[in-house]
Amino acid sequence: MGEETRARILVVEDDPEAALFLVHVLANRCRFEVIHTADPATALQLAADEHWDLVVTDLDLPGMTGLELLGALRQVAPALPVAVVSARVLDGVPAGLLAHADHYLEKPLRLDRLIETATALIGRGRPLSDDLPRGNLRAWL
Repeated sequence: MGEETRARILVVEDDPEAALFLVHVLANRCRFEVIHTADPATALQLAADEHWDLVVTDLDLPGMTGLELLGALRQVAPALPVAVVSARVLDGVPAGLLAHADHYLEKPLRLDRLIETATALIGRGRPLSDDLPRGNLRAWL
């Protein structure tokens, strides 16, 4: 008894420098348990199989876009908060897809905004609604 449970964050980022920054800040500064993968299919499998308190994902990923990953995450883990990180302007992205994200962070990432966003999203979670679609992981892999 007595060991405090740390919040778990799944980082999905294919840029090694950005991934290192995210993991370093979230694990060392914030003391979260952080797992990193550059592969969105692996991230989706991890999200379906394990408990996470937050996913932080880039939009530009190999094999599956961050928006595709976001849609798939909403199917397999609808209550999981997701923060999207992007270096590009999000004006051309359909509003319906953007609505699946809980927060957006612009690259280059600012330390204070990252910590503030992660802490807030983990603290409040994602409200579950009965009308959220439930799906099958196999449909996305």
